[in-house]
Amino acid sequence: MAQRGSNELLRALGAAVRSLRQEQGLTQERLAEGAGLHTTYVSDVERGRRNVGVINLDRLARALSIDLATLMEDVERRRHGGSAAGS
Repeated sequence: MAQRGSNELLRALGAAVRSLRQEQGLTQERLAEGAGLHTTYVSDVERGRRNVGVINLDRLARALSIDLATLMEDVERRRHGGSAAGS
């Protein structure tokens, strides 16, 4: 059961990051550069395959020009079937 919840969380995070990135017209490369991360890492996050540490979450949020709380609110809405940010 815990594994399923974790997978849902990672997928919701990935969807949120991807959506926010696309809304801003950023490529994965530009987001990765802005966050100081590797492009492969960002790709893995967006596909829900990376368990992201809090420092890297903050880096991603800042590169998306939002705060960490806003990113996580979007993640929680997606995780629980609500509307995404900006909707």
